[in-house]
Amino acid sequence: MPATDLDQIVNLCKRRGFVYPSAEIYGGFRSSYDYGPLGSLMLRHVKDAWIRSMVQRRDDVVLIDAAILGPPAIWEASGHLATFTDPLVDCKVCRSRFREDDLPDPDVCPSCGAKGSFTEARAFNLMFKTYAGPVEGAGAEVYLRPETAQGMFVNFANVLQTSRKKPPFGIAQVGKSFRNEITPGNFIFRTREFEQMEMEYFVPPEDAPKWFEYWCAERFAWYVEHGIPADMLRLRPHEEDELSHYSAGTSDVEFHFPWGWGELEGIAQRTDFDLTAHAKHSGEKLEYFDQASGRRYVPYVVEPAAGANRTLAAFLLAAYDEDEVGGEARTVLRLHPRLAPYQVAVLPLSRKETLLPRAREVHRLLSEWWMVDFDDTQSIGRRYRRQDEVGTPYCVTVDFETLDDQAVTIRERDTTEQVRLPLDALVGELSDRLGL
Repeated sequence: MPATDLDQIVNLCKRRGFVYPSAEIYGGFRSSYDYGPLGSLMLRHVKDAWIRSMVQRRDDVVLIDAAILGPPAIWEASGHLATFTDPLVDCKVCRSRFREDDLPDPDVCPSCGAKGSFTEARAFNLMFKTYAGPVEGAGAEVYLRPETAQGMFVNFANVLQTSRKKPPFGIAQVGKSFRNEITPGNFIFRTREFEQMEMEYFVPPEDAPKWFEYWCAERFAWYVEHGIPADMLRLRPHEEDELSHYSAGTSDVEFHFPWGWGELEGIAQRTDFDLTAHAKHSGEKLEYFDQASGRRYVPYVVEPAAGANRTLAAFLLAAYDEDEVGGEARTVLRLHPRLAPYQVAVLPLSRKETLLPRAREVHRLLSEWWMVDFDDTQSIGRRYRRQDEVGTPYCVTVDFETLDDQAVTIRERDTTEQVRLPLDALVGELSDRLGL
């Protein structure tokens, strides 16, 4: 069954090299994490799976990579300088700070238990400000982007001209964003530095409602397709008082985390807010001219925006399982093959010099096709358990018989079933089984 305690995943991630606390040798840096050998691979695979679905398999979406630093003009036009805030309160007793709308009880400090000790809430802007160039001052102020979306809006005209697309079409981007969260936490769910997977889908204004419904269904299905049970997900429409300043309607794909429901992705109807705002502030026209009808208009936007890090956490939690094999307890990550850090592991039965060269050859053969681990330490049983725990779908065992019969043994992660087959059929068999 999926993990019911966040510590199950936190401990596995540290022990097996998925996620480490950042700057750990200096005591750590609150809510910052480094992705280890396995975590960096899995995070890349999550992003690649998103790009495959949103860009590669479509003919109406293109990919860009916009700058992380941006001048104040962008964030003034987008409304972030004025409205991208959270309500901040301080406890007068213990001096702890909290986001007011996250407090379990708005009258009781969760740190010290004091009642009625909070200051009046004040707006706290979530953007990180820094300076560009050798001199600090108002003229050198820049901001780290709090979302990837604005890079797509300010490049709307460039993409329209160079890609020859016409509405409905999308601009997608995957990259880092930064938010000075008041209360980060829950492992990698909410951090100040994170990666987003966003797409702005530009449509004729009258078609926005149907495309909103389309993308809500598409994005929900993506999580199910990649291994999260549908009963661990829900699509929740926002209440009126939850809507962002740009939104005419938003629904969140939420996952049932150990602490409750949490957002994986928001699908928003941004209307023409962003293009109109940037056109007004920049003086440039950000519109589309339909030559067939002679109509000129500012497209409306439907935006699916997902968090890559929290999505990785959800996939790990959903894939986590504990069972017994041969009377022995084991931990297994039943990850979708597309998301697993390694698709295959090559395990030589022995470290003897007569066997290792052939095992290395098998590793080189398979590495042309997939991410492949090579593990020759400890007993074969322990190595199987180790690969199960990190989610590797298939192990290929090279034994002494391989030297004579040119065959290897494939072991499947979920069932532990094994089959022996010729080396010259190995790539084809794994291709069929992995389905990638």
